[in-house]
Amino acid sequence: MSPISELAAVQLGFPVRIRATHILNVLFLTLLMRSGFEILSAHPRLCWNDGCRPGSEWLRLSKRKPQPPGALWTARDEEVSLPSWIALPGRKKLGLGRHWHFLSVSAWILTGLVYVVLLFTMDEWRRLIPTTWAVFPHAWQDLRTYLTFQLPPAGHPYNALQQLTYASVIFLLAPLSILTGAAMSPALAARFPWYTRLFGGRQAARSLHFLSLLAFLAFTIVHTLMVVAHGLPEEWGKIVLGVQEGHQTLAVIVGITGLLIIALIHVLATWGSLHRPRRVQHVLQIIDPLRRGLFHHLSSKQAYRTTDISPYFWVNGRPPRDAGYEALAQNHFAGWRLEVGGLVERPLRLSLADLGQMPHQSQITKHVCIQGWSGIAEWSGVPLGHIVEQCRPLPAARYAVFHALDDKLITEPELGGRGHFYETIDLELARHPQTLLADAMNGCPLPPEHGAPLRLRVETQLGFKMVKYLRAIEFVADYDRLGQGQGGWREDVQYYSQDAGI
Repeated sequence: MSPISELAAVQLGFPVRIRATHILNVLFLTLLMRSGFEILSAHPRLCWNDGCRPGSEWLRLSKRKPQPPGALWTARDEEVSLPSWIALPGRKKLGLGRHWHFLSVSAWILTGLVYVVLLFTMDEWRRLIPTTWAVFPHAWQDLRTYLTFQLPPAGHPYNALQQLTYASVIFLLAPLSILTGAAMSPALAARFPWYTRLFGGRQAARSLHFLSLLAFLAFTIVHTLMVVAHGLPEEWGKIVLGVQEGHQTLAVIVGITGLLIIALIHVLATWGSLHRPRRVQHVLQIIDPLRRGLFHHLSSKQAYRTTDISPYFWVNGRPPRDAGYEALAQNHFAGWRLEVGGLVERPLRLSLADLGQMPHQSQITKHVCIQGWSGIAEWSGVPLGHIVEQCRPLPAARYAVFHALDDKLITEPELGGRGHFYETIDLELARHPQTLLADAMNGCPLPPEHGAPLRLRVETQLGFKMVKYLRAIEFVADYDRLGQGQGGWREDVQYYSQDAGI
């Protein structure tokens, strides 16, 4: 009889469908870990306070880089480059790291849901979920046995400590990771501020999310060591083939083959992200419609108090250094004008004085940077919806393009991009009640490092969408002919997603 025929005659453990989800879980969880390290490397500080004041972090994973005397220290100077064997894809590729993270988490959640449904519909949950309080003293005894470097008696299929551990990972740790990840969404936090407060704030949720990652990493290491300690061929027979005994050679072959396939997927994912980034970006954006459906339509309802304003607010990027901007700044932007045009009935050309005569509103909101830091500030200015009403976009207009005075070839030459900074939002976001053209911050005129003379505020989006140093607003039918056609300078050069609600 062949090994395959013999295998069919053996009493199986977990059914093949549940074992298949275990293999997929290994793939998606490892992709999540590596892409998570890429995201963390963009701002390698972890705080419990939403102001992220330097020195208040409980963990810092980078050293302060040398900076010329008097130079402006920005959040981008904090970024570190992780090697590609640790991070996916590594080498300061935050945009692609986020794409991999969101695709992996979507697949991981789907796999987990399928696993849980199978667990209960096939009545396999009894082997995983404790049904008696006696499991706790038995688990304590199992732990004491492990600490003496001995193996406790095998269970059916787990001993008490293993059962508690696996149940906690599936029903406590995994949901905590998902819930804290969602709490970092600027759109969700802006619409439901109470949700983020459940975790102590955005940065507390970020810290808990990181600790969850470490817990998964520790579980993976210990789980692997336990499999080896209990007998690798025998344990792989249970894990891979679902048999209680025998067929060890086949189990090892199948197990090693599965791990090699997972390793190959990681290698291809890393290579493609580094050498074919645009193609990989477009493939990974397959889940963008899901993200838009969940988060894009949420409107901000933030209302923080003045006592919540952060004493320190990070700067991300440096003000324009060309002669034109410096001349405008020296003259307090008296000669500056905001051009509003494109597909509109009534083009506008507005000075700061003109904007000052328009309806103003102030709002205290939380700024969320794509790198990971946050800060709370009061912003004052003209609601963008009022500008939309004044210029009256034509029916063909679907997007507003925000052009900046910032020539990126001068301010960020290391990124290799050219042209002036721009970003786009659709008219739905433009009409949100808290979408603002801000000319003041914390009761004072907007400082150059934060976007003077005028900056955009879109409180349900990540910070890179909130264009600073505004010079023009253009209404267009589509953005495919702007820049490289991705919807913004960061999207063109750093492969960010055009929609930034999470």
